Amino acid sequence: MKYFRERAQLGARSFYCQSGDDEEMQTEQPSLPRPTYRAKVGSQHVDLPLVQVADDLSIALLICVDHGLGFSTKAGSELAELLRPYEVEVIASVATMGIPLAIEVTRALGLDDYAILHKTPKIHLADAVAEPVRSITTATDQRLLFDRARIEALSGKRVGIVDDVISTGASSRAALSLVRRVGGEPVVFGALLTEGSGWREVLGADAAMVRALGAIPIFRHRADGTLAEEWGQEE
Repeated sequence: MKYFRERAQLGARSFYCQSGDDEEMQTEQPSLPRPTYRAKVGSQHVDLPLVQVADDLSIALLICVDHGLGFSTKAGSELAELLRPYEVEVIASVATMGIPLAIEVTRALGLDDYAILHKTPKIHLADAVAEPVRSITTATDQRLLFDRARIEALSGKRVGIVDDVISTGASSRAALSLVRRVGGEPVVFGALLTEGSGWREVLGADAAMVRALGAIPIFRHRADGTLAEEWGQEE
């Protein structure tokens, strides 16, 4: 009969495995701490885990829901102040990470309604208005979907689009296109962070409407195993 017994040894986990009269010790090494990057988001600082997304590329990953209610409330309020001069009538954002931000910005601006562009098909989106998109954090092509029953919320309105991070610009471009297709007028695009500078070329003239609380680089892998920050060209 086999059994395992755990004991602490030099920070590792050691296991004794017995089968018959033979006893062997197997050691499970502790996982190494994930490297992080400290980013400034408005008046707040957050430590973001570095995640490899390609053979030579890692990114600092911001997951808003991992930073608590206080972070989202403060960031939403500060982003709202960047958007306020543009006389936004309704906020739109992309699910799912953009939903908490949309709520906080809407609240801070004194608005009531907001609109969500979805990435996951749902029963009420069978006849949705769709726009193709490929994001740096997803491995497959996706579509942004907007419920036709909600078109009135955006049509003819001055729309402020918000998202947690503008990275490649692909999702942002799709969001701008979709809002325009349903009759909305995007007047500003707010983000907690912009990442690198590749998004500027992807968005073209629309890059001028981006307002963000901070910026982070992308990280290229060097031959020696270290990471090099790559900011690109700022305009």
